[in-house]
Amino acid sequence: MSAPTDTDAPLKTTPLHAAHIAAGARMVPFAGYDMPVQYAEGVLKEHLWTREHAGLFDVSHMGQARLRGVAPLAAFEEVVPGDFINLKPGKQKYSVLLNRSGGIIDDLMAGRPDDDGLYVVVNGACKDNDFKVIDGELAGQVTIERLEDRALLALQGPEAAQVFQAHAPEAAAMVFMDVRPIRAFDQDLIVSRSGYTGEDGYEISIPAAAAVEVWNTLLSDPRVKPIGLGARDSLRLEAGLPLYGHDLDETVSPVEGDLLFAVNKNRREQRDFPGAARIVKELTEGPARVRVALKVLEGAPAREGAEIADASGAVIGVVTSGGFSPSLKQGIALGFVTPAHAGVGSQLKVIVRGKPQAAEVVKAPFVPHRYVRKAAG
Repeated sequence: MSAPTDTDAPLKTTPLHAAHIAAGARMVPFAGYDMPVQYAEGVLKEHLWTREHAGLFDVSHMGQARLRGVAPLAAFEEVVPGDFINLKPGKQKYSVLLNRSGGIIDDLMAGRPDDDGLYVVVNGACKDNDFKVIDGELAGQVTIERLEDRALLALQGPEAAQVFQAHAPEAAAMVFMDVRPIRAFDQDLIVSRSGYTGEDGYEISIPAAAAVEVWNTLLSDPRVKPIGLGARDSLRLEAGLPLYGHDLDETVSPVEGDLLFAVNKNRREQRDFPGAARIVKELTEGPARVRVALKVLEGAPAREGAEIADASGAVIGVVTSGGFSPSLKQGIALGFVTPAHAGVGSQLKVIVRGKPQAAEVVKAPFVPHRYVRKAAG
C-alpha cells in the first residue's frame, strides 16, 4: 500500500466508485484516485469487524501487470534482490524494486499463477514509475502488459476463507502466498492467499466489468462488510507492515527497513542486484538506522514525524507511521532509530506536541499474524 499523493490532475476512479458512493463512503484523494476512507460505521468499527469477521477492500488502484519474455523470472532478478529463478509455479513472493544505490523504489508482490510470465502487483501511487523503471532496465528481455482492465479486491479476516471458498471451493487448498487462476463468479480470476492486514484472506483480481457484481455478491454475506482506507492503514500498522512513502522510500535500504527476508541468501552471495555493494556492506558493518516497532506507554499516539529520543532526551530517530491501535487500545508506531537503541525492550521516548512520552521497542507484529501456512481443511 502506498501513500497519498498531492496532484492537480483529475482524480481517477476504480470500477467500484459508484458502489462506494451508494454505500455512503466518505471519499478522499489517494494515490491519484478518489477512494473510500471509511463507511458509515467509521474506522474503529471497520477495523474490529475485520479482526473478528471479514472485511472487503477495493484495492483496484494498485498496479497489476504481466511480465513476459524468454526468461522473465531471470530478467526480473536484475531489478529486485529476491530469488525468482527458483520461484515455483503457484507461488508468489514479496520483494522490493531497488535503485542503483540500494534504496527502495517500491515494494511489490510477484508470482507465478500460471505459465504466462510473471504476475506483478505494485503500489498505486508508484505504478507508473515502477513500470517505467522495469521497462527501462529490462527492455529487450521482457514486455510489460499492464492489466488496466482488471479490478482488485481484498477479502480479509478470520471468516474470509469460508466466505470466499463458498464461491471458489478450490481456494481451500491454498496456503499463505499461494497464487493461482480460479474460475468463480463465472469469471476468470487470479487469486492469492495474502493481504495487508495480518489476517488470513485473499486478494482477488477480476475483470473490471464484473467487479460490481462480485463486490455485491460478497457483501450479501452477513459476515462481510466494506472497509475503507482508514481501517486498512490501522490494520497494517498493527500487523507491523510498512507503508511505502512513509516507512519506505528511495533512501531506505532493505537492511534499514527490516526487510532482509526479501534479500535471498544466494543473491547476497552473488551481489548481482542494484545497490548490492551498499546492502552487503550494511549486512557486514551494520546500517546507520533501522526500522523498529514501538508501543507508546503513556499519553497520546505518536504520529508520523514525531521525534524519538533516548532515556537522556537525545534525539535518536523519527516516527514514520503511528496511531491508535483499536485492538490493543494504545498508541503504536513504526520508526527509525540508531542500531544501539533498536533492541527489543529498549526504553525510549516519543516527543508528542513537545512532551516526552515513554515508549518501548517491541517485536513486530503488534497483533499476531493469522496467515494459513499449512494446508487448509
